[in-house]
Amino acid sequence: MSTKPDSPCCGPDCCGGASAQPEADHIVRDRVREGYGKIAQSGGWSDAAGLLGTAAAGCCGTTPGGGCCGPATFTPDQLAAAIGYSSSELGAIPQGANMGLSCGNPTAIASLRPGEVVLDLGAGGGFDCFVAGPKVGPSGRVIGVDMTPDMLSKARANIATYAAQTGLHNVEFRLGEIESLPVADASVDVVISNCVLNLSPDKPRVWREIARVLKPGGRVAVSDLALLRPLPESIRHDAEALIGCIAGAALVEDTRRQMLAAGFTSIVLTPKSAYIDSLMNWDDPLFKKILAALPAGTTAGDFITSLDISARKPAS
Repeated sequence: MSTKPDSPCCGPDCCGGASAQPEADHIVRDRVREGYGKIAQSGGWSDAAGLLGTAAAGCCGTTPGGGCCGPATFTPDQLAAAIGYSSSELGAIPQGANMGLSCGNPTAIASLRPGEVVLDLGAGGGFDCFVAGPKVGPSGRVIGVDMTPDMLSKARANIATYAAQTGLHNVEFRLGEIESLPVADASVDVVISNCVLNLSPDKPRVWREIARVLKPGGRVAVSDLALLRPLPESIRHDAEALIGCIAGAALVEDTRRQMLAAGFTSIVLTPKSAYIDSLMNWDDPLFKKILAALPAGTTAGDFITSLDISARKPAS
């Protein structure tokens, strides 16, 4: 999230290079770590309002009882089903791993195959890792990385239940930031992420890290929130909207440029603005604040979109 009033995009130095504001980056990471730590302690967005107060924002909203991107009447499992997770996938997930933090289904666009090594950025309670595990099978491996110790503890505690339900021992979790991944060079077949990259204050570095850890020919499958045009400054500098994955989102074309600069090819960016418009119709304090700050005659879908991202690292 930029702190420069004249910045043309929503992340520091968003079009390439290292962040020019390391101190501001540190503040952003601390805010995100604190917010998601409280969510982990509470068991999910549906219970986080009491701990976070007005900043009890999920990926897309704040309403207690709702999921990350679903209306308040949705449970996390209902949200997951609505965005494409199958009943068999949800049946293999340990209780509590799905905390309603999704804004898409990266495993659906990843085309995972048995034997592959998968890396999940911002793994949270392990939801997408536990979905990916059966797809890569006993000869594959899934690594989840998260910078929040409380989330990591929650994810690791879910491993025993996952193993008992699936008979698999192919998922692990590591503490680390997505700007500096605790993963070896050229060791991963697929990188997935679900509504997390928008939280990074240094997105170009994240894309370079993804390129570093991918094997030649490896691929990216990410679901995230992105911007079609810059948000008003009042929203971009709102900590509540940041934890809600909105204030820190990058412009779609900035994302493309960042990926190209990191060396990716076959980039496909698929916006889903109608989905965002539908979310804005339910009663949520954060969304009301965002709508009030938008220029007259515009809608949230004119600015914010759910974005499916796929790409490849060149084979040579």
